[in-house]
This record gives sequence, C-alpha cells and structure tokens, in this order.
Amino acid sequence: MNRENHEFMTRRTEMSAQLARHGVKCRVIPMFAKITICMLMLAAGLAAGCGAARPSKYYQLTVPGDMVPGASANPVPVILLIGRMTGSALYREDQIVYSSTGQSMGTYEYHRWAEPPTEMITEIMLRQLRASGHYRGVYTLRSDIHGDYLLHGRLYDFKEVSGSSEVARVTMEMELRNIKTGTTVWTHFYAHDEPASGKDVSAVVAALDKNVQQGIAECRASLDQYFETHPPAPPAP
Repeated sequence: MNRENHEFMTRRTEMSAQLARHGVKCRVIPMFAKITICMLMLAAGLAAGCGAARPSKYYQLTVPGDMVPGASANPVPVILLIGRMTGSALYREDQIVYSSTGQSMGTYEYHRWAEPPTEMITEIMLRQLRASGHYRGVYTLRSDIHGDYLLHGRLYDFKEVSGSSEVARVTMEMELRNIKTGTTVWTHFYAHDEPASGKDVSAVVAALDKNVQQGIAECRASLDQYFETHPPAPPAP
C-alpha cells in the first residue's frame, strides 16, 4: 500500500510540474471541502424536489347520513342483504378515471376518490334502501343476519369521457337473487352520460355524483316495482 501511495504521489508531482511549465495552475480542493459541496448539492436537489410536489385532492360521492327509516304501513316482508359491487381493477382503486372517445383510458395522479367507487356506490345503495323503510330489513352481506334476497351488482363504467364536451359516464347492472332457491329473479341495467358543467375535475366529479344518485333511484324504483308485481309470502308466525 505504501508503494502504491508513493507511485501515485510521484505521478501527481510530475503532472503538476508539466502543467506548470505550460502555464496551467492546479488548485487542490481538500477532501472535506469536496464532501461539503456534495452534501450541499444533494440537499438543494431534495429541497427542489419537495417544493415541486403537488398535494393530492380527494373527492367523495354524496352518501346519505344516518337517516331515520321512513314509516311504512305495509313494508315488504323480506330481508335484503346488500353485497359488494364488483368491477374492473380501475374501479376497485381510488384513482379517478378519464378517457376519450377511443378505447384508451388513464387516471389522474393528483385527483383521487376517498374510497373506491365500487364501495361508495354500495354504501349509497345500502343507506337509501334502509332509509326508505320499504322493506322489513336491509343489511350488509357481511352481517350475521340471514336474509331472503341478495342484491349485488357490477360497475362497468365510472369515468370522465372527453370529446366535443365533457360527460360523466356511469354504467352498472344490479341483480337480485333469491337466497333460498339460488335463482336470479330481477336485474336492472343502467347506463347514462351526464354532461359536466366544466372541464375541470371537480365539475366531472359533481356530474358523476349526480349520475350515480339518479341511477340508484332508478334501480330502487324498479326493485319496488318487482316486489309489487311479485309479492312474497308473509313470514310464518
């Protein structure tokens, strides 16, 4: 090691002498100064990166609060269980999805949902059906209650579609299954493009919210109509 250091210093001295003969001055920077400069450059880079970061914005659909169930003189004598809505991976995450008239889709980096769309829509359906007082009971599938019918669905579209104008597209299908027989007794398909009032994300979110509320109200009306035309037998005393 001492021999290698000696050879390195010898070559360095000879190089400095050659540069001096040509009028070139060498400036030796101490090692601790080099380390300090590197640390300052690294800190400046980190500070610039932190300053450039944008805060994320989160949005949510309008979920009814703890509403008192409406009084119904003759509720449908069934217990509904609300299952989780399924959907593609995009709608089971918190990204806000956008697309054009073609097949490509993307997600906003700094605009996100507070919860996945499939979960928010399921919660809205649960609370609205429970608050209507139209049924003997409405519970989640995860509860310990034994139900008569299972209501579940699939979300196909929940996105911004840009073209000549911005619209909020919602496409979903609901299904009612008789738990005892295992047969599907009712289905309802909903598809609608709600115009957005502007091109910014908040306007699209408001249009998606309005579209979902309208879709759930339509599904509820169709479900009520089914039980009116197919009244279930009252439970045994």
